[in-house]
Amino acid sequence: MPSPNKSVETLCPVARAEDLVGDRWTVLILRELFMGVRRFDEIQAQTGATPQMVATRLKQMEADGLVVRMPYSKRPLRYEYQLSAKGEAFYPVILALRAWGEQWCKSPTEGLAVRLMHSCGQPSGLGPLCDGCGQLLRREDLVGELSPAYTNERDSRLEAFRIARSGAQEKQD
Repeated sequence: MPSPNKSVETLCPVARAEDLVGDRWTVLILRELFMGVRRFDEIQAQTGATPQMVATRLKQMEADGLVVRMPYSKRPLRYEYQLSAKGEAFYPVILALRAWGEQWCKSPTEGLAVRLMHSCGQPSGLGPLCDGCGQLLRREDLVGELSPAYTNERDSRLEAFRIARSGAQEKQD
């Protein structure tokens, strides 16, 4: 069910789904959660969103039942975010976006950003069925390996975020 604060005036399931996850920041936050990122600052660093944008989206995603907020530190109180069953069910959509983006939004010379290996021991391809064995791709059957270029991109983004954050903190002191 859509959250009570959203206006849904249609029976169309596509429109209702778009109402929950139909913006860039929500989809990128979900991508990060699927990649194992759990903490606010890392989500912010990898999405490029402002702290206000990440906070707003995470609160709405929690209200919509996509994520669960769990404390990981009592002093100071800090939270991490985990996917709920509803959030986990978004994985096929992430796979479809990945496949579409790999095929239509990149140069063929760039190679795959993430190579997924299926539990059959073969590369999964872009899905929805495994290129090796023909089985439906499920998150629990996949292990991702980031390309060196994508690993460098993510590491650089995190480092730039940390440097910018420490510079901002020094100005406040």
